[in-house]
Amino acid sequence: MPLPRTRGTALRQRLAELRGPEVPAKALDARALAALAANPGCKRRAILDGAGVNKTALASALGSPAAFGQSQFALTRGNAFEAKVKADGGAELLRLVHERLDRRAEPPTEAHVPDLTAIGPEGRTARTALALREASETGGWTLLDHPMLALDVAGSPAFLEPDAVVVHPDGSWTVVEIKSFPMLDGSADPSKVGAAARQAAVYVLALEEVAARLEPAPQVRHRVLLVCPKDFSNLPTASAVDIRKQRAVTARQLTRLTRIEDIADALPEGTCFAPDLPAAELTAAVESVPATYAPECLSACELAFHCRDRSRAAGAVTSLGRSVRAELGGLTTVEEVLAAARGEAGDPDDPAVAALRRAARLRAEALEGHGSAAAAGAAAGGGAW
Repeated sequence: MPLPRTRGTALRQRLAELRGPEVPAKALDARALAALAANPGCKRRAILDGAGVNKTALASALGSPAAFGQSQFALTRGNAFEAKVKADGGAELLRLVHERLDRRAEPPTEAHVPDLTAIGPEGRTARTALALREASETGGWTLLDHPMLALDVAGSPAFLEPDAVVVHPDGSWTVVEIKSFPMLDGSADPSKVGAAARQAAVYVLALEEVAARLEPAPQVRHRVLLVCPKDFSNLPTASAVDIRKQRAVTARQLTRLTRIEDIADALPEGTCFAPDLPAAELTAAVESVPATYAPECLSACELAFHCRDRSRAAGAVTSLGRSVRAELGGLTTVEEVLAAARGEAGDPDDPAVAALRRAARLRAEALEGHGSAAAAGAAAGGGAW
């Protein structure tokens, strides 16, 4: 007699059906989870990532292939810089951690670098947890190079690999992110720093799960170390980044992701996102899940070009950016905005409608004034001739 399916088993079966019975699941990584946190209102991305759909293959099948990603040159440069930062047992990396985050501790004259090799991601995760526990108990500086962490996502483990985790002499843990974009005069591109902070927040959440299983639970620091090349050189420099806000947003989004069963239940019967389906059927399946497109998606989601085309075709104001969308309140399409500005629709007491009408009046007055000035100038010029 077969055992009854549990809620978790039923959800995994449902997600497998959405992905396609013969399509292997694409594992979530920290970059994907960070992108989820950057656009928490997008049900389309939530269900596709939760089901393990390969969005790159899906975008190509829809005729809107993804056009972003690191070049081979950038990957090679990044790997070379990371190797430089971690050379000599991570001496320079630990010096930066001490300087930016823990000046009160003894300088890291020497550090333990445990061997984290094991069979499979589960084995590496267990080996990392053991190394973290031992390092917290023995004291001193410990550098974990590419540890493996696991984070529960929608009932399944997502295996994550941060660049490094440092255990301080007091037993606390710090996530280290090593990026190849430069810090110019002590600061870096805010958008890139934000993306790195969201990614580090995912690692912090995974570390907190490891720490919660220990007694007493070690402190997982909410200030991470971002290491980048200094100016235009290949010399490393670093900055401490507080990721508490990103951690809170990511935690909320992951909690929401665990409720993807609600999104799946709202889909039409037989919905499937397998990329080998006919284009019309696949497009209908994707369109059956609401999306929340914003220009920022272009650098974070493989389906961004498809969603942008649909957003523009529908005249959605989200295609103009989240800040514009937030200012327009209940006006969700460009047609509604223009009608409100012309006084043809909209509640006059709505602050967004009132602002649009005022802007339209100012624009009309400016154009009328410009036209009068141009006409006067033309007349004066003609008289001079």
